[in-house]
Amino acid sequence: MGSDDFDGYDYVVDREGDGDYESVQAAIDGAKSFPRERIRILLREGVYDEKVAVHSWNPKITLVGEGAAETILTHDDHFEKIGRGRNSTFFTYTLKVCGNDFRARNLTVRNGAGADAGQAVALHAEADRAEFEHCRFVGNQDTVYAGGECSRQYFRDCHVEGTTDFVFGGATAVFERCDIHSKADSYVTAASTPRNQPFGFVFRDCTLTADPEVSDVYLGRPWRDHAHVAFLRTEMGSHVNPAGWHNWSRPEAEATVTFVEYENRGPGAKRDERVEWAAELTPAEAERYATENVLTGGTSRQSTRRWYRTTTR
Repeated sequence: MGSDDFDGYDYVVDREGDGDYESVQAAIDGAKSFPRERIRILLREGVYDEKVAVHSWNPKITLVGEGAAETILTHDDHFEKIGRGRNSTFFTYTLKVCGNDFRARNLTVRNGAGADAGQAVALHAEADRAEFEHCRFVGNQDTVYAGGECSRQYFRDCHVEGTTDFVFGGATAVFERCDIHSKADSYVTAASTPRNQPFGFVFRDCTLTADPEVSDVYLGRPWRDHAHVAFLRTEMGSHVNPAGWHNWSRPEAEATVTFVEYENRGPGAKRDERVEWAAELTPAEAERYATENVLTGGTSRQSTRRWYRTTTR
């Protein structure tokens, strides 16, 4: 990459010293707090072994890698290693995003703690209006925490892989044209959608894949009673359990969760043996789950449309 390719970026991060900073966190810490204009940071190819936090006073940050296979953020914290009691999971992140209007593109975020390490978060996102495009999120249990009540997050053309509950939390999050890859017989989602929030996790036009030995995966289970998860027009492999959904051994949650599907396809999408308390949407009901409608739920529609139209050009 020549020097002309750095045009348009405020900072360049290069592990080898051929940039403004040698670490991602140093570049974020060097950015102006509450900037008027977006701050764009280029991450040169390489493996950045560090724990990165984008704080609430760092909105409008964009991180751009040189490719998801070439630019990798990684760390290996996990529940037992953190040792901070019952909430240790939330300290295990590799990348934590609290600054609103965050964007990331063309990079991998990985938690390398290993399959036997227990809860180990790669991406911890609490920001509103956060967008991830052409990114890879790699881990095992609890890979992506999409959190923050009323926070809205958009994942487009991304890869997410893990074992248990590897997409979890209470945010409104749309996963569009994403590859969702299971590495163990377990659960894809564990939503904790707040009761007053109109949407939770929405998967549109995604593909559900699995390792060859995996054959018994549930689409989701309710971390909290009002979990809301939807899969629409998604290709589901044979690894998906015919029942589709699990009540986490809490039958009372069956009356309060919203687990829905629409026009899914593939061997894992058959409706014959689905649990009775999960529904197939009608065409009219499915229209509510259009990406723009989901991302405008619960806040100012005008400001959200400006954000959404900008990010999807």
